[in-house]
Amino acid sequence: MALAATLSACGGGGGSGGGATLTGPTPSPSATPTPTPAPTSTAAGCTLRERQDWVLAQMKEWYLFPETLPTSLDPNGYSSVDTYLDALTQTARSQNKDRYFTYLTSIADENAYYDSGSSAGIGVRLALDTSGRLFITEAFEGGTGFAAGMDRGTELVAIGTSSDNLRTVTSLYAGGGVSAVSDALGPDSVGTTRVFQFRNTDGTVRTASVAKQEFSLTPVSSRYGAQIINDGGRRIGYVNLRTFISTADPALRSAFASFKSAGVSDIVVDMRYNGGGLISIAELLTNLLGGGRSNSDVQAYTSFRPEKASNDETTNFTVQPQSVAPTRVAFIGTHSTASASEYVINAFTPYLHSASALIGTNTYGKPVGQIALDRPACDDRLRVISFSLQNAARQGAYFNGLAGYVEASCQAGDDIAFQLGDPREASTRAALDFIEGKPCTRIATATSGTQSLNSAVRRDLLTPDRPSTAQRETPGLF
Repeated sequence: MALAATLSACGGGGGSGGGATLTGPTPSPSATPTPTPAPTSTAAGCTLRERQDWVLAQMKEWYLFPETLPTSLDPNGYSSVDTYLDALTQTARSQNKDRYFTYLTSIADENAYYDSGSSAGIGVRLALDTSGRLFITEAFEGGTGFAAGMDRGTELVAIGTSSDNLRTVTSLYAGGGVSAVSDALGPDSVGTTRVFQFRNTDGTVRTASVAKQEFSLTPVSSRYGAQIINDGGRRIGYVNLRTFISTADPALRSAFASFKSAGVSDIVVDMRYNGGGLISIAELLTNLLGGGRSNSDVQAYTSFRPEKASNDETTNFTVQPQSVAPTRVAFIGTHSTASASEYVINAFTPYLHSASALIGTNTYGKPVGQIALDRPACDDRLRVISFSLQNAARQGAYFNGLAGYVEASCQAGDDIAFQLGDPREASTRAALDFIEGKPCTRIATATSGTQSLNSAVRRDLLTPDRPSTAQRETPGLF
């Protein structure tokens, strides 16, 4: 099984034909990215109508909200499987239960991402503010954008296919909104090249031609992803998890081993942009934070619809050699924090109570997960919402985010003037203050989004209309 990211699913394998594999794959970590082949849509049995009929059959069998499916819906009125599937889930979407969490993707595309974090792009995470200014909130070490001098806080001022046709981002936004900005970045295919004019945090303005390439996203940054912060003589463990993929396993174990060796018991877990991923990695992170738990303590209850109840599971804590028994835990989150990230945060509320807190803004709100249903001949993988998740206290209705469920929270901005994990950065500072026991303002349940240092300016991660697997699990990735 797998938990999904904002507007998508994550992890997990799939059976062939009409069957379902309810346990996810454990792909081997890869040091090099796996190129993604194009879907095979012309194979026998892969006409548009055949694919639509197959999707409908799976939805009727596995969908968590079968009562919301239309009694009849003529596929002939839809020009793609995606639009047909969106119509099937429209009622559940209107009820805030399935916000495009159910979707069709490529088997090869998903496997490449979950195996090694492979995707094609310039390797930056982008956010757009309400005035149409575009900023990098994170730059990935393996990407061509970082190699060109872009990093957190860089503003992309203008975009073009050459230096002769640069258009400012604000004019793109004024003329066509978010879609125009996203479209200007071009397709996520190897070799796509764009010329950028960009301004770094020191005020320098540069122009560079940057090509999109396959790169492996490192789930824990080698620069700031795991560290021990000395905050006025108090040592606090900090780990920033970008996404829940297989290669996060050794990185997380290494981080917590260092915390344990140093005797650190106060932890900051930064998942502010983490849209989700493999359930196995979510369980691992929860176990690494669960040094004080016993094997009889419940992490989560997984529940399918009544006729599929034989698949229900109870997941208990399993203490790892690197596990830490935390005194206080601060989870940094935003509206882009979803699914597997929320699973980890929700698991600790019944045990740590107000000694664990959500820092930043409200989370996305995805207490449900997908299974993968595969049709290999067509390279089709249907990610269908099939189960709900609850913590040990049976709390799991946080469709509007976790702010109303956690016992402690502290409102904070996302200050891109400073690197992630820098004690001067607003959310990191608020997390450190919570651990120290300082008072703070609780997050309002309606508060969402990524905020800049100036709280009057809202900044949201840029998302295309049809995100790739990598963009679903790593919101804002281009």
